[in-house]
Amino acid sequence: METKVHTKLNQLAATAICGNDISSSVLYVSALAIAFAGQYAWITLLIVSVVLFLFRKIYGEVVGALPLNGGAYNALLNTTSKLMASFAATLTLLSYMATAVISANEAIHYLHHLITAMPIILATIALLSVFAILTIGGIKESAVVAIVIFLFHLASLAVLSGFIIYFLSQSGIGQFFENWNLSAPQGSIKTAIFLGFAASMLGVSGFESSANFVEEQEKGVFPKTLRNMWIVVSVINPLMAIFALALFTLPVLQGQAFQNTLLTEMGSYVGGNWIANLISVDAFLVLSGAVLTSFVGVSGLLERMTLDRILPPFFLKKNSRGSSYRIIIMFLALSISVLLITNGNVGLLAGVYTISFLSVMILFGIGNILLKVRRKQLPRPEKATWISVLLAIAAVTLALIGNITMVPKEDAPSNLSVFLEYFIPAIIFIVVMLNRIILLNFLLNVIHSIFDPIRSLVLRIDKRIKATINKINSQEFVFFTKGDNIATLNKVMLYITKNEHTKKLKIVLALGKDDVIPKNLPQEIDFLDREYPEIKIEFIVEKGTFNPELIKALSKKWNIPINFMFIGSPSDKFPYKIQELGGVRLII
Repeated sequence: METKVHTKLNQLAATAICGNDISSSVLYVSALAIAFAGQYAWITLLIVSVVLFLFRKIYGEVVGALPLNGGAYNALLNTTSKLMASFAATLTLLSYMATAVISANEAIHYLHHLITAMPIILATIALLSVFAILTIGGIKESAVVAIVIFLFHLASLAVLSGFIIYFLSQSGIGQFFENWNLSAPQGSIKTAIFLGFAASMLGVSGFESSANFVEEQEKGVFPKTLRNMWIVVSVINPLMAIFALALFTLPVLQGQAFQNTLLTEMGSYVGGNWIANLISVDAFLVLSGAVLTSFVGVSGLLERMTLDRILPPFFLKKNSRGSSYRIIIMFLALSISVLLITNGNVGLLAGVYTISFLSVMILFGIGNILLKVRRKQLPRPEKATWISVLLAIAAVTLALIGNITMVPKEDAPSNLSVFLEYFIPAIIFIVVMLNRIILLNFLLNVIHSIFDPIRSLVLRIDKRIKATINKINSQEFVFFTKGDNIATLNKVMLYITKNEHTKKLKIVLALGKDDVIPKNLPQEIDFLDREYPEIKIEFIVEKGTFNPELIKALSKKWNIPINFMFIGSPSDKFPYKIQELGGVRLII
């Protein structure tokens, strides 16, 4: 059979798919960093850039040595236990789920500014469904859409930056220095930078996505996607924070109105409504691109988990375009259910989103360490130094601690509590799947302890009934033929199948000295033997004349009572009366 070869993704396509996710962070991470770190927000975003630079080598080494889909799951699967790998996979799945729902909902909110009559929940479901269908259509087709969105996003940010630079060249950057000279938020510079860094790490969500579909990329593309994503995050996020601090006062920036629409407000301030509308459209598109990233990434991850028999093989079914459509449909259903459960208040998913992807990054770093220790001989195109790995893990761990310990808004649950609400059921399912043999054996033992006594009784009854049936069916029957045609013989078979209990029939032809076997008779009997597989037909030729003595002799020889022997209706020329044959039965 001819195998269909699927086109691999080039650098631009692969970068666009994962880049839409990580670059969409510019829409919220600058405002978030300013909310916690104030005038030091751009510093925290630069620190994030340094941490991400360390992770470039970490990801490059692990995926270079193990170029398979699955990201942290793949790294841990090949260096530690399947349980630990599944733990990482569960975190990755939750991260993708939260990313898909939050990004889709936020995208619709941006579009809602332009189309106010649009229903938020239904439009979000529609957007999720569109990208699910697009992913089912194939990764190549998905990549085309991702490229268009990515390039439009970069162009929109370039236009916004151009207007801001022109505006600042006219008005000056005095506002930036006024904000800089304000007292440190959070009570101290250290606390402000720590909390700002913890919040700013949200801006690198999506960096792990490329590792989850590395098998779909051309050779040598993966490290380039890491480089490109790092450049985008390192330039755009700190730059937008600096621009914001140069345009507005710190109290205004930390107000609730600017938290979700900072770039739109900046665009409106420096260029009017059309720039604000451009950014709103861009936000809708790039957040939609983040939804696409989630579908592509989760497809590669869950397909790998299914191949490793952690998930049921049901999910491995592919369509003609090579897409695991059952995985995509399942993820779509999960995302929609989460949206409906939260009733569109996706802020509840922030804890899941934050803790999940930061934990995945930590586990990837641990996977790198285990790869160095346990898989030294594996060739790899690049290596991360021990100090860089330990520094990167420590930095992300601090960010994770910061996000867990952040004081939530009034009446809002903590990040950790929301995360656990989703994580615990997911990991229980995975643990059940990993230990399903043990659990099934336990269930069997319980069933056996209850039903074995009944089963033994049933088996004894069953055995006796079968023995009785076999004894009845073991009785052989005999039909004496005169060389009848197949139609007559078929009537014999119909009579026996309807009226007698047997598995074997002897068809006997008595041949006188000068008689010969009818030409077609053996073939016809062989045909009937095939047509009635439940009865074994044996064709026997006996030398001699058909008479009462022959009947008695064969009955004694085969131990078959004469009343189990049949003949057809004799003609007028038959020399014996029926009663002289000893009880032979007429059946036709």
